[in-house]
Amino acid sequence: MGDETDLDHFRTMLTLRLAELDSLETAALSRDSVELDQSKVGRLSRMDALQQQAMMDANRARARRERLRIEAAFRRIEDGSYGYCVQCDEHIPIGRLNFDPASPLCIQCASAADHPSRP
Repeated sequence: MGDETDLDHFRTMLTLRLAELDSLETAALSRDSVELDQSKVGRLSRMDALQQQAMMDANRARARRERLRIEAAFRRIEDGSYGYCVQCDEHIPIGRLNFDPASPLCIQCASAADHPSRP
């Protein structure tokens, strides 16, 4: 990738996304949990609360995975490998990095990973 201006741009994008994830996590933690005591709430309310809890858990897991991807992108910036596919070592197009600055794969490798050939 080389160009320090580009690297600064992507550092900023990654830092902003981390701040956004922190903000979302803080907002999620500040929400009151729904009472699941069967004697205090109806069956549908409990089912709704369980569904909301499952969705929040899935969102937290997704945020953790994104945070790990961002941290890995910062490591690639520091070691000079940012902007190169971790699989084939080809350049990742700037447009792809602008769309997802934490992307570790070029389009071809990402596509191959999403659609593995069948034996």
